[in-house]
Amino acid sequence: MPKPKDDSPELENVIRRRAFLRAAAAGTSFLALGGGTYVLAATDDPRAKQLRPDGRPRLPPGQRILDALKPMGGDPGDPSPSAFKLHVHGDVDNPFDLDFAGLLALPQTEQTCDVHCVTGWSVLGARFTGVKVAELAKMAKVRDTVRHVIFEAANGYTANVRLAEATAPNVLIAHKHEGHPLTRPHGPPARALVPDLYFWKSAKWVTGIRFVRTDRPGYWETRGYHNHADPWSEERYG
Repeated sequence: MPKPKDDSPELENVIRRRAFLRAAAAGTSFLALGGGTYVLAATDDPRAKQLRPDGRPRLPPGQRILDALKPMGGDPGDPSPSAFKLHVHGDVDNPFDLDFAGLLALPQTEQTCDVHCVTGWSVLGARFTGVKVAELAKMAKVRDTVRHVIFEAANGYTANVRLAEATAPNVLIAHKHEGHPLTRPHGPPARALVPDLYFWKSAKWVTGIRFVRTDRPGYWETRGYHNHADPWSEERYG
């Protein structure tokens, strides 16, 4: 059975950690997680009070701000670019495979976005570079019958996302973070990036994108996690 990608060894302690975070004193805190220390933003951090263009608060409910992505473990795939192959398939007219050079040859998008983990942390203003899933869908000639996207990753991990959300302009197959290649804890050489859903949907060590007509819940969704995973509705568990 594959280990989880973004929320693995910590999940047994999610409730305890969330309670701790909510009980943290006002002001800047320092939280030791997974062998490292991460700076938590002060409770009066002005970014937490900002609004997104869609009117929702930038920081979803139940979240605290970290200053860097937290490595969440998981059973890693091969990090070598030379071994990378992205299989784009499913209910499409033009299935294809991309190696890493092929991924880099496509139009590249660099974006700054916020990411939110179900365990209660958020990183605001993270910078990623990659290829839009919408571009890959266009290349694959996705059929009108498709309603969902399955991100496939190393060791059998999958995460399901609605088609409209998977092909949003800010959803990438990302290969750089903060201008540098992804480091080992974050799923190199490429990962999915779905910033408007909880981060377990952003499968690390991605190996495929499958376009399907009917929903197929993934690794965490079949283990009690919410099928949709909207942070602003706190869709943590099913």
